[in-house]
Amino acid sequence: MAHHFANEIPAHLLMWQRVREYAVPPSMIETATARRAVGDWAGACAAARIDVDLDLRAVRDRHGTDLATHLRADLRRLAPDLLRWHMPRIAPDGRLRPGLTISLARYRSSGATPLQLVVRTPPARADAGQRMSLALWETGNGAPGYHPHPHPDRRFRLDLHRHLWDSGRSGELARRCGAGGAPSMAPPDRPHAPGRPVLPDRADRPDPTVHDSPWAEKSWAAEAELLLRAEGRPRGAFTVRLGTRSRAVLELVAPDDSHAPTFRPLRDALAPQEVAALPVLPEAAARVLPDLELLRAGLVAPERLHPLVAVALAASSSAPVAGPAPEPGDPHRVECRGEVHRIALRDGVLTAIDHDPAQLRREELLVALGGPALPCLRAIDAVHRNPEALPAVRERLGHGDLAGALAMVVGLLGPGAVLRDGPLREELESAAARRIDHGLFRSGLVAAHPGAGAAGGGNAPGVRHAEAGYRPRLDRRTPPAVRRKRSSRARPRTGLTS
Repeated sequence: MAHHFANEIPAHLLMWQRVREYAVPPSMIETATARRAVGDWAGACAAARIDVDLDLRAVRDRHGTDLATHLRADLRRLAPDLLRWHMPRIAPDGRLRPGLTISLARYRSSGATPLQLVVRTPPARADAGQRMSLALWETGNGAPGYHPHPHPDRRFRLDLHRHLWDSGRSGELARRCGAGGAPSMAPPDRPHAPGRPVLPDRADRPDPTVHDSPWAEKSWAAEAELLLRAEGRPRGAFTVRLGTRSRAVLELVAPDDSHAPTFRPLRDALAPQEVAALPVLPEAAARVLPDLELLRAGLVAPERLHPLVAVALAASSSAPVAGPAPEPGDPHRVECRGEVHRIALRDGVLTAIDHDPAQLRREELLVALGGPALPCLRAIDAVHRNPEALPAVRERLGHGDLAGALAMVVGLLGPGAVLRDGPLREELESAAARRIDHGLFRSGLVAAHPGAGAAGGGNAPGVRHAEAGYRPRLDRRTPPAVRRKRSSRARPRTGLTS
C-alpha cells in the first residue's frame, strides 16, 4: 500500500508528480538520446531546449588543448534531458528556479579561479519556453551582463553530483541518494552523531521507519566529506539550509582517517559572517531525491521515469501505483433535441456528424443573426473556447512544451480548426508573447531594466518614461551599458554661459 492517502499527500510531492508528467516529455528524451548516441552533443542540447553559449575553438585558443579536450569529453557525456530532469524547481507550478547559475564541472586553468562549465536559467520575466543555456564561466569573463546572477550558486551545484547529468555515471544514482535505505557512500551500520539537528516535518513523526522526511540526513556525513574535500578541507564545519532564515551549522568529525566521519552540531556559536563563509551542503545532497519519494509514495510508476533514472532506481518502488488518470477529451456524445448525437473529427475539424451539413450551415447562420444554437453547436463552441483539457494544455505551455500543447489542441479540435475567442486562445497567445520576451533577454535587447518603474514610488512600469526629463536612478539592476553611459563625464555640455 502507498504510504500516503489522497488527502495526506504533501504539496511538494504533488508538484513533483506534475513536473514528472509534463516538464520533460518522452519525445524530448527520445530525440536527445538519439542525437547523443551518435556524438551530436549540440543537437542533443537543442532537443532539450538548452542554448549553447560556448565555442570550443575559442576555448582551445584561449586556454589550451588539454582543457578543450576535457571540456569536449564532458559535453559528449552530457545528457541534457537528464540535466533538465534534475534541475531545481520552485513551487507551486514546478517551473525551473529562475536566475540560477549552476556549476556542472570544474577545470584547472592558469588563473587563480578554475574554469567552470555552468548551466543558467533565465530570470522569471523571461522564462518562456523554460529554456536554459550552457556556458563556460571564469572570473571577470564569460558572464552575460544581463543575467541577474552570473556567478555559480553555492547551494545549487552539480559538479559534486555528476550522476545527475553525466550519462556515464548515472548508475551511481541509487548509491548516492540512498535508495536502499543505507547511508550513501558508507556502510549501512555507520553511526551518526547523537545530536542530530531538528529538521522541519520531522519532530512530530512517531515512526522513523517510514520514508516520509524530505531530508536525506543519513547521507549528510558522506556528502559533507566530498564537499569539504573539494574545498581543500579534510574536516571542519559546514551548513545545511533548512529554510529561508534557518541554517544548521554542523561539524564533520572522525577519530582518524581510518574511520568513517560523522556529523554533529557545532559546539561553539559562530558569528553570522563566519556562518555565511562556511561551505554549504548542496541541495541535491541535503534533500531526498524527488523520484525516490514519488516511488515510495506510489505516485509514479518506474516506467514513467527518465530511462536512466528508472534503471538506477529499479528496485526502489515498494508500493503499487494507480494508473494515470485519463486526460479529459472532447465530448463524443451530446443530447440534442431529445436524441443522443455524436461529435467527432471529420476532414480535420470537429463537427456534429449526425446533422446534415446543410442543416449545420443554416443553424450557424441563425446563430450569427442572434438565434439560439443547437446543443451540438454549443458543445463544439465550448470545446473551442474552454475545453476540459485546458489545464493539461496550460501545464505543457508553462513547462515550455509547445509542441506537446499544440498536439493536444490538434488532437482535440483537428488540424483545420480555427481558434475562437476564449481561455484556450488566450493561453496560446500569451505563450507566444512570452517567447518574444525571452528572445529579447537572450539578445540583450531589454527595453528597460526591471527597476526602472520602482523609482516612481509605486507607479506602473513605463509610466514615468513619458515624462520630460525623467532619468531612472542608477542601481545594481541597471544594465552595464546604461550604467557606463550615464556615468561617463565625456559628454559635451551645452547651454553654458560665460
